[in-house]
Amino acid sequence: QVKLVESGGGLVQAGGSLTLSCAASGRTFSLYTMGWFRQAPGKEREFVASISRAGGNTIYADSVKGRFTISRDNAKNTVYLQMNSLKPEDTAIYYCAFGPQGYYSVSTLRRQYDYWGQGTQVTVSS
Repeated sequence: QVKLVESGGGLVQAGGSLTLSCAASGRTFSLYTMGWFRQAPGKEREFVASISRAGGNTIYADSVKGRFTISRDNAKNTVYLQMNSLKPEDTAIYYCAFGPQGYYSVSTLRRQYDYWGQGTQVTVSS
């Protein structure tokens, strides 16, 4: 059974940092693009970052570019999201997801992600 479990969320002041982790199981992790999305109250779930299966290719939403870094450790079946210079508008539930299988693939498209974690709450106070 495919499973994704996010952790590392919490409450942080504006300007602070958090690192989210997502532990995967039930699939050969290294074969899949991975992505992070977020959903704020009353808003649609939106793309944050994506990383190719070997980690050599990444893409970010404009709103987080230069502040967030996605990475992965295929030996640990884990994908990370390092978040720096956090802003109140980053407040959301953050989700990781399995994406497509192309070697260099990254994707911003929610429909290309098929399995999702339960999410972890990030709250940034002003």
